[in-house]
Amino acid sequence: MTRKQVRAVDERAMKEFGMLGLVLMENAGRNCAELLISLGITGRVVVCCGKGNNGGDGFVISRHLENSGVDVRVLMCVPPETLSGDAATNFQIIQRAGTPIVVPPFGWQAELASAEWIVDSLLGTGTQGAVREPFVSAINAINEARRRVLAVDLPSGLDCDTGQPLGCCVRAEHTATFVARKRGFDAERASDWTGSIHVLDIGVPRFLVERISYE
Repeated sequence: MTRKQVRAVDERAMKEFGMLGLVLMENAGRNCAELLISLGITGRVVVCCGKGNNGGDGFVISRHLENSGVDVRVLMCVPPETLSGDAATNFQIIQRAGTPIVVPPFGWQAELASAEWIVDSLLGTGTQGAVREPFVSAINAINEARRRVLAVDLPSGLDCDTGQPLGCCVRAEHTATFVARKRGFDAERASDWTGSIHVLDIGVPRFLVERISYE
């Protein structure tokens, strides 16, 4: 799917089928957590979150990992007050639940050093143009940490349509992408950034996905 098609899936699932954005986010995050558990976790998982829906997915992932007994820590790339919509709702849930949350400013290298796995929930498929701060520093710190990395939907900094890095890009061992592979994944050397790709369901009717795929 292209960036435009990805956006259409969410919009039309809500408008034409009455699905709630919170439900789609819940399904995405829960299935990511289950995938990560299946890949094997023996230590801490550090979930790095931005402010959009990708960050919201990260909050859901954190909750489900904690519910499964995993040691979780959430690193915010942006101040919590910049969150809105479904992402803000899911942040409030983990905040009230007492999930360890670190907000800026802080030293990324020191925080990431404690991780066995890093979950990249910084930037999503809508990202276009060169990556800017504070995400540049966060992406560089993730790559320098040399930990196992699961990217949510696509590695932060990878262009959804072209598969090219937008200045800097997370280098993931695994990518959990939603609904369908993204067009950029088939670009030459895109796999250097995505690692192994896992396509996860978020509950959108198959009928809608197939219709949009052929439009």
